[in-house]
Amino acid sequence: MKKKQIAIELKNITKRYVLHHEKPTFSEQVIRRSKREEFLALDDVSLTIYKGESVGIIGPNGAGKTTLLKVIAGITTPTSGSVLVQGRVVSLIDLEAGFNPELTGEENIYLNGLVIGMRRKEIERVFKKIVAFADIGKFIDAPLYTYSQGMKLRLGFSVAVHANPDILILDEGMTAGDEGFRKKSGNRIRQFFEEKKTIVLVSHDMHFVTSVSTRTLMLTEGNVTY
Repeated sequence: MKKKQIAIELKNITKRYVLHHEKPTFSEQVIRRSKREEFLALDDVSLTIYKGESVGIIGPNGAGKTTLLKVIAGITTPTSGSVLVQGRVVSLIDLEAGFNPELTGEENIYLNGLVIGMRRKEIERVFKKIVAFADIGKFIDAPLYTYSQGMKLRLGFSVAVHANPDILILDEGMTAGDEGFRKKSGNRIRQFFEEKKTIVLVSHDMHFVTSVSTRTLMLTEGNVTY
């Protein structure tokens, strides 16, 4: 039997955030005391995802789902534990990340594509496909600040899915937008599944998660339940 290849391996991942409830007074700053609280977003999480798996993560708000994705994508550094990720990773956690509001849609395609690891020739080869999928029409020549949130979402999604990632990280924001785009984006994700890409996604939409995932995990209060 062929040995499974590991795409993502998390070992004992813990992530703590310090919450400052009030701005410290001058005297508190001097003696280094302030009212603060630690929030444990992830609590000793260990997880192995193999190449070609599509893993869905569900859980209530505040459970740590987005934090887990950010750790996998390298956006957030864990407080403790180790992260192994093998292959080109494209993250849709923040679809506007890497965009400049002053640049046109066309310029942002090149900018964002380079940020996520594409070569310029790669971008040129799929440029028309990116524009067609995003369906923003003549706005491709307009600055990004004139775009609606839906248009920015579609453009960010389109660049990401045309980057030919080995690992695709998806947040629930990817299902935003009108019904037509949700259907189109869902179909594109299913294509990645058929192509045996590794996909990690979180969403409140249980039906969507179970329809595209080979495995579903529950995250509650920073802990993973299998």
